[in-house]
Amino acid sequence: MSLHPVVSAVTDRIIERSHPRRTAYLDLMTQAREAGTNRGALSCGNLAHGFAASGEDKPVIRSGQAMNIGIVTAYNDMLSAHQPYGRYPEFIKLAAREVGATAQVAGGVPAMCDGVTQGQAGMDLSLFSRDNIAGGAAIALSHAMFEGALLLGICDKIVPGLLIGALRFGHLPTIFVPAGPMPSGLANKEKQRVRQLFAEGKASREDLLEAEAASYHGAGTCTFYGTANSNQMMMELMGLHIPGSAFVNPGTKLRDALTRAAVHRVAEIGWDGADYRPLAECVDERAIVNAIVGLLATGGSTNHAIHIPAIARAAGITVDWEDFDRLSGAVPLLARVYPNGSADVNHFHSAGGMAFITRELMGAGLIHGDILTVGGTMGDYTRNPVLEDDRLVWRDIPQASGDTTILRPVADPHAPDGGMKLLSGNLGRCVIKVSAVEESRWTIEAPARIFETQEAVIAAFKAGELDRDVVVVVRFQGPRMNGMPELHKLTPSLGVLQDRGHRIALLTDGRMSGASGKVPAAIHLSPEALPGADGVAGPIALLRDGDMVRVCARTGELSALVDAADWASRTPAPPPPPAAGVGRELFALFRHQADEAEKGGSAMLAAMEAALG
Repeated sequence: MSLHPVVSAVTDRIIERSHPRRTAYLDLMTQAREAGTNRGALSCGNLAHGFAASGEDKPVIRSGQAMNIGIVTAYNDMLSAHQPYGRYPEFIKLAAREVGATAQVAGGVPAMCDGVTQGQAGMDLSLFSRDNIAGGAAIALSHAMFEGALLLGICDKIVPGLLIGALRFGHLPTIFVPAGPMPSGLANKEKQRVRQLFAEGKASREDLLEAEAASYHGAGTCTFYGTANSNQMMMELMGLHIPGSAFVNPGTKLRDALTRAAVHRVAEIGWDGADYRPLAECVDERAIVNAIVGLLATGGSTNHAIHIPAIARAAGITVDWEDFDRLSGAVPLLARVYPNGSADVNHFHSAGGMAFITRELMGAGLIHGDILTVGGTMGDYTRNPVLEDDRLVWRDIPQASGDTTILRPVADPHAPDGGMKLLSGNLGRCVIKVSAVEESRWTIEAPARIFETQEAVIAAFKAGELDRDVVVVVRFQGPRMNGMPELHKLTPSLGVLQDRGHRIALLTDGRMSGASGKVPAAIHLSPEALPGADGVAGPIALLRDGDMVRVCARTGELSALVDAADWASRTPAPPPPPAAGVGRELFALFRHQADEAEKGGSAMLAAMEAALG
C-alpha cells in the first residue's frame, strides 16, 4: 500500500525542516560510536571500577568480548506500574548469560505517579521530572561500560524522559521493556460516576475511596487509556518494543518470555554483528510520524502534544502542532478506550489491540512500514505473541475486530479523524482533543470566568457560581510559571456542569490530563500568561471576567470576542507569587529556562540546542 498523501507530505515537511539539526545529531552519534564512548577506550582503572562488583560476570565484562547491557530502571514499589520491575534486573542478567552477554544496572531514575500527585503541590514537579529522568538516564549511560541498553519504564513522564536521555547515546541498540497493565478492576465509567457524585456532595469520602481502590487495585499500569498506556502504544508503533509486548499483564509466563526475548534481541542487534540497529537510526522522522498517527488513531493522551516534540528534539527532529493537526484530518479514530469509551486497555488488547491497530494503519498507508525497528520489521508488529509449549511465538490475529465497540477498521472507523486539533486566534495557540466530546459541543461561545488555581474553580463550583454557560479560564499554569501541572482535579466538577445542560469549556495554559474526556478543554495555551524573557505576557493574561470567548474545534478558532481598541488598551493581570515548598524551589531553574509547550516545555532541550549551536 502506498503512503497516504497527507502522511507523506507531513513527513517530508518534518524532514526538510529538521535537516540541519538531524544531520548534526547523526554526526554526533557516529562520533560517539567511533571516538571512544565504549569500554575499549577506558583506562585499566576505569574498567576495574566498572566490573569490581559484578560477581560471576566479571571475567566476561573484563574481557570485552561480549555485549554488556546497561539497565536503566525506574523501579519503585509505590508506583503500581513499576512495582513489577523490582525483580527484573536479576532476571535480565540470567537471560543475558544465556546468549553469552552480561548486564548491569547502570542507574535508576525517579518515577513519580501523577495519580498520587493530581491536585497536590507535588504536581508542579511533574513535567520537569521528565527532564530530570532524561538527565538521570544520561548519567547512567555515561559510564561507557555498555554496548546496549534496556530501559525499564512505563508511565507518564518516565518513557519520554528515558527516551530523551537514551537518544543522547543513540549509537547504542536500545529496547524498552514494559511490565504490562494490572487486570481489570472496577469499570472506569463507574469510577467516573462516583467521582461526580462526590463532587456534588452525594457520595462520601469512604464511597469514593472504595471506588478508587477497586479501580486501582494491584500491580501494573492503570487500565484507562491515559498517558502511560499511550506511551506503550507509541513504543510499539516506533518499533522500540519487542512486538506485542505493550499490554500483556505482569506476573504471567508470557510477560516473562517477552522480557527474556528483549534481552536476547538487544544482544543480537549490537554493533559487532551484521544486524546493528542503533537507537539513533530507529528514531527517525518516520518513527516520530508513526507515533503521532498512533496517538490520533487511538484517541491517546493530549500530554503527547508536549512529549512527542520533546522526544523529537532529542533526535534532532522538529515537529509542531500543525503537523498533529494535518495528520488528525487524515487519520481516522479506530479505538474507543476509556475515557473515549467504556472499555479499558485489557479489553482493547483482547479485541485485537496493537496488532490490529498496526495492521490497519499499515494497510491504509497511514504509518511508515519501512522504519528500522528493534523487533524486525513493522510487519512483525501486526502479530500477537503467544506461548506454545513454553516457547514464545507470534501468530496472526483474526481479520475482524474482536469487539467493534472498541476497535474498528479504517474502512469503518469510530470517527473520520483523529480528534486532536490545533486552535489559534487572538489568545494564542493551543490543542483540543474532541474524540470523546459530543459534536454538539465542539463549539462553545460563553462568558469567561477567570481563575488562577484549581482550588478556586472547585470553590466556585461548590458555591453555585458556575451553574451556567461558562468558559472556565485557569491561567498562570504554564511551564515557566509553575511547571504546567495537570488540572485533572477539575474533571468531575466540569462534567457535572455539562451534565446539567450547561455549555462548558476549559481554557488554560496548563495541562488537563492524559485522561481528559467529554468536556471541551483548550489546553497548553501558548504563549503562557507569565511574561517571557521579553517581558510580554501571553494574551490569556488580558482576559477579564465576562469576556465572551469562542472555542471552536470545527474551525480551529480560539478568540476573545472583545473590541479591538479595548483589547489593545488592557494591562496584563499580575502573576501570583511563585509557590515554594514540596521541593518546587529546587526546580526554579527549570521553570525560568523552559520553552513553550509546543516545543516540549523543556529547559534541558533548549539549553542542549544552544550548546550544540
